[in-house]
Amino acid sequence: MFSPFFFIMKPNISDHFKNRSPSAIREAQIIFSNRVDKNEVDIINLAIGNISLPMHPSMIQKMKDLGKSTFSDGIVKYTPTVGTDNARNAFLEILSSLDIDTSHIYCNVTDGGSAAMELMLLGVCGPSSNQPIMLLDPAYTNYIDFSKRLTIPIVTNERTLNNDGSFEKLDLNKIKKIIKDDNPAGLVVIPYDNPSGQYISKATLIELCKICVENNIWIISDEAYRTLYYGDDTNLSTIWNISEQEVKGITGRRISIESSSKVWNACGLRIGALMTDNLYFHEKSVSEYTANLSANAIGQEIFGVLKDETKENLLLWYKAQQNYYKKIMFKLRKDLESEIPGLIISNPQAAIYFIIDFKNIVNKKFDSVLFTKYCAEKGKIQIEDRFYSILLAPMKSFYQSRNLGRTQMRLAMVEPPEKMNQTAKVLKGLFYNFIKSTN
Repeated sequence: MFSPFFFIMKPNISDHFKNRSPSAIREAQIIFSNRVDKNEVDIINLAIGNISLPMHPSMIQKMKDLGKSTFSDGIVKYTPTVGTDNARNAFLEILSSLDIDTSHIYCNVTDGGSAAMELMLLGVCGPSSNQPIMLLDPAYTNYIDFSKRLTIPIVTNERTLNNDGSFEKLDLNKIKKIIKDDNPAGLVVIPYDNPSGQYISKATLIELCKICVENNIWIISDEAYRTLYYGDDTNLSTIWNISEQEVKGITGRRISIESSSKVWNACGLRIGALMTDNLYFHEKSVSEYTANLSANAIGQEIFGVLKDETKENLLLWYKAQQNYYKKIMFKLRKDLESEIPGLIISNPQAAIYFIIDFKNIVNKKFDSVLFTKYCAEKGKIQIEDRFYSILLAPMKSFYQSRNLGRTQMRLAMVEPPEKMNQTAKVLKGLFYNFIKSTN
């Protein structure tokens, strides 16, 4: 006879979980972790913006001193939900170093910029909202994933990557029409754009703000990469330096996403912030975040030392970061042009990414998801006495229309220079091996 427990059913999981795949910026890493030969392959991880540079010197020193001061007794308590005074003042001091008046900006510290994104979506749209959020395609995957998690609809304005590597300029009339037709609650813009590397100038940002005022919606600016700009425009592009004279009615409708991860090389601290010039929105965001209790106490302590840095030192730091990434990115772009003729490569103007597109050198069967999986699962190239492979982020998940990213991938310029110098050769070898294996 069968045991009475033989037919006991297991509980169901939600449809949301059943349909959930790993994020496009993490999936390759998960696949690679299961490789039998992973310890024999030197991986170049360009799938995620996981910075491999040291933090600001004052943050490094604070991290070394933690056990001697604040946490010497081994007690790590929750901080206030809004964040510690030092951490909040650090975010505000960073803005002040750029000659921005912070007297009417309110800061809620969060567990990374990602938590700030989700908190923003809750405050602007709310779960199961009838009002969508508006993104500019291609858009950072977390905005798409969090919107799905909260069942918030998305509307987008598509940007096309041209054959010369430029992105088409934003069509303001098209954006106006989308807002009029679809009535989004807010517009998300990334002036130093992830994933495209496109720079959205202050002049264009002013026009977008005017559109938001005219339609009485929020303007949300993701400023995780603020100051990482490689062009000649010295007019900082941020919603926080746009005055009432430039856009009447802008005050009280601005929200920004902040992060310690990129400019400050502190991805693992998981410290971000949701900032706004709307006191009521701020108070309610803190109320909502009480369910999270507080952001990381140790991360806040380390990041908070920036509140005491001088403007001069902060400006020197920004310049050093710009010079480092500019050299890395422009060299890799030149190497890729040389190694893979016909490859479309976006022109990096800002942030730490650019996009490559194989559409002019592949057939209609080529799929960036399959190529990414091949590189992570089994692809490898020998250079001298070492084997290499690359982790990439397929662009399908950055677009609402998945077909737009079928032949595209995002590259993050985050590995040390010695690995970045091998990238073009490794990518070339992997690409041509993949093409041979699929023909």
